[in-house]
Amino acid sequence: MDILLVASAFNSLTQRVYAELSDRGHRVDVVLASHGTDAVRAAVAELRPELIVAPMLKTALPKDLWRENTCLIVHPGPPGDRGPSSLDRAVAAGETHWGVTVLQAEEAMDAGDIWAAVPFGTAPVGKSDLYRNEVSDAAVTAVLLAVERYAAGDFKPRPQSDPEIRVIWREAMRQTDRRIDWDHDDTVTVLRALRAADSQPGVLDRLLGREVFLHGGHEEDRLRGRPGELLATRAGAVCRATRDGAVWIQELRPRKNSGDPAPFRRPATHVLGDCGLPEDPVPLDLPAGRRTWTDIRYQEQGDVGLLRFSFPGGAMSTTHCRRLLAAYRHALTRPTTVLVLGGARDFFSNGIHLNVIEASDDPAAESWANLNAMNDLVEAVLRTTDRLVVAALGGNAAAGGVMLALAADEVWCRTGTMLNPHYRRMGLYGSELWTYSLPRRVGAATAERLTTEALPVSAATARTLGLVDRLLPVPAESFTAATLRRAADLAGSSGLGRRIAAKAAARARDEARRPLDDYRRAELARMHAIFFDPTAPYHTLRSAFVRKQPSGPARPLTTAPDPLAGRIR
Repeated sequence: MDILLVASAFNSLTQRVYAELSDRGHRVDVVLASHGTDAVRAAVAELRPELIVAPMLKTALPKDLWRENTCLIVHPGPPGDRGPSSLDRAVAAGETHWGVTVLQAEEAMDAGDIWAAVPFGTAPVGKSDLYRNEVSDAAVTAVLLAVERYAAGDFKPRPQSDPEIRVIWREAMRQTDRRIDWDHDDTVTVLRALRAADSQPGVLDRLLGREVFLHGGHEEDRLRGRPGELLATRAGAVCRATRDGAVWIQELRPRKNSGDPAPFRRPATHVLGDCGLPEDPVPLDLPAGRRTWTDIRYQEQGDVGLLRFSFPGGAMSTTHCRRLLAAYRHALTRPTTVLVLGGARDFFSNGIHLNVIEASDDPAAESWANLNAMNDLVEAVLRTTDRLVVAALGGNAAAGGVMLALAADEVWCRTGTMLNPHYRRMGLYGSELWTYSLPRRVGAATAERLTTEALPVSAATARTLGLVDRLLPVPAESFTAATLRRAADLAGSSGLGRRIAAKAAARARDEARRPLDDYRRAELARMHAIFFDPTAPYHTLRSAFVRKQPSGPARPLTTAPDPLAGRIR
């Protein structure tokens, strides 16, 4: 069918719905509601879609559109649940089971007839992590079912007046609902409040005399202090005492009216500056019994080494890259034959940290430092010849994060993963040795198409193209365990020694043909010219992205005859 997606943003869920529908042969176009109702009406008039689907919509569709067209809305709540803060309130309440409902647009919000509903079990993670994983899985299943039912032509959607459906209206959560009472709230309550506000809008609070929004929440098992007291820092995060324990807060966001020139999320210590707190490091091989937070962790299971990392939003600053490179080098000293890079649920990597870059005194210089640190990490993976390296993507990856994965010998993806193997939408040529890694995986022609069309790729399509070697059809919460089982099988395979030897020989041949240093120099020369040109679009696009401001036209950003390409308005 010809399907038009109407969304407030081309976010992770919209991208996944777009890719999954395209994979099944539908002609899919996307129009952003943020460009206004006239742009939406114009897209409908021009494209005349058979069906309109709204995967993520913050504003109501115009009445004339849903009266004249079948419009299906994806709501992140079970049947009967209504309101704009459904998922927030579910996380805040500690719901263990939730659901996604696809319903028909009508006058009252979330009150339309139900075309599909899919339940899911929740995990004790932040709202954004849950949204990108369990919610996304259920939403795609529900959308595909609703589209199938619509195409059949004989399905009658279920009205919400059905007496078996319990209708509950949930008001929008405001900061008064999210407020933490540090003197009286226990750790469980604090964590729920923090997780329900992650990554937007955060929890408004006051730290060291400044009003900031708190983002991210993880339990601490040993540090203690007076309720509300800041206790320590670790890898950019701050630890704050609760009534009965403590929590780690990874990021802060200054209020827009606070006078801070960088009112967007970034590591907590970047916002607070030198606050005189002690650094409380933990070992890289943190024992499994510890419940404290760490963003990089190494463990071994037989001949398998697992180097897990998880950075907010998948963004990797200069510091993140250098710390991960040090951990990777440590992992190479261990007597393993298979090294897994990643393996955690949610984001693998989205490349350089645009928020930290934007907040720096010299964004061009910080861009350059961050990119070189990312290149150092990718090159270290490419030059590893004494063992097999597996990149295990439990969540999405983009730009340099995709190229980090492609530096490994094998790429394994959870089936819900989305890849964006391009840099174009940020006005960049790209680096991380992509001119070596991407063509050797998919060929020169496909590499050109992926980087110029700049569209998301599902895990299934990535497998077909050769970007991915293995798909893991498991829930997000089971990804680490599934990865370790398959890595153990790989380590125990009879031909592993021959594979490692063949890998080393292939690397030597490629190096003789054209050294990695040559690829790196050529890429960095182009990136240097962009970073240090104040008129380059990258600077405007970066600032708009970080500050969540519109940066693109309402007309199509890409147009191609290939159904996979679609058009994004």
